[in-house]
Amino acid sequence: MAAVPVKKGPPVSSDPDASPVNPLPLSVVILALPIVFVELALVAGAEGFVGGPDAVGWRLSAMQDYAFFGPVFDLMLELGRFPPEHLMRFVTYPFVHVGFTHMLMVMVFLLALGKMAGEVLGAISVLVLFFSSAIVGALVFALATDDPSPLLGGYPAVYGLIGAYTFILWVRLGQVGEPRHQAFSLIAVLLFIQLVFGLLFGTGQDWVAEIAGFVTGFALSPLVAPGGWTRLLERLRQR
Repeated sequence: MAAVPVKKGPPVSSDPDASPVNPLPLSVVILALPIVFVELALVAGAEGFVGGPDAVGWRLSAMQDYAFFGPVFDLMLELGRFPPEHLMRFVTYPFVHVGFTHMLMVMVFLLALGKMAGEVLGAISVLVLFFSSAIVGALVFALATDDPSPLLGGYPAVYGLIGAYTFILWVRLGQVGEPRHQAFSLIAVLLFIQLVFGLLFGTGQDWVAEIAGFVTGFALSPLVAPGGWTRLLERLRQR
């Protein structure tokens, strides 16, 4: 596997007022702002700060209108009809969460891994990875499970960024001659935690979408990397 080129940052500034923290890629900000805004609006409505009495049900309404439902997609396939209001759920469900803690954990992954992926692969790649992982995650969730529960929240999408992180680490470990399987430590820990939670609390089958998102992010990373497609073709010709 050819090395993934790392974009060089700006030279170190001697300005004492310069920020010690590199700014987030614009694509990460574009994703983070609506996620936070939607959750804050739903929390404010539930607490009665905005929207009046009807706002208490905003979260349920948001789930009904924007979450992804596997049985609905199955029916679409059966009828051969794909209404836009249901197709849009493939890309809207990552922006609606079960609660504030759910959103907060998604934001941790998005800000940390989105920043890393943006710096290495490019800002646009973050958007491609995020939405591609969300779409594939929902598709696999619908086709591989009979779970009637709604799929919502950004985990399948940010698991795509975890896949990108794993790919980058996998390449770097290969460059320095270290065992490449170490790159999969993060996803192994996360899946172990999910297994424990599933055994203790009987969680649903969202993990299917999350694994699909991870695989999508890992697989797409060499394609969205600068020059990645050309390098991938050269690698295939050498085999």
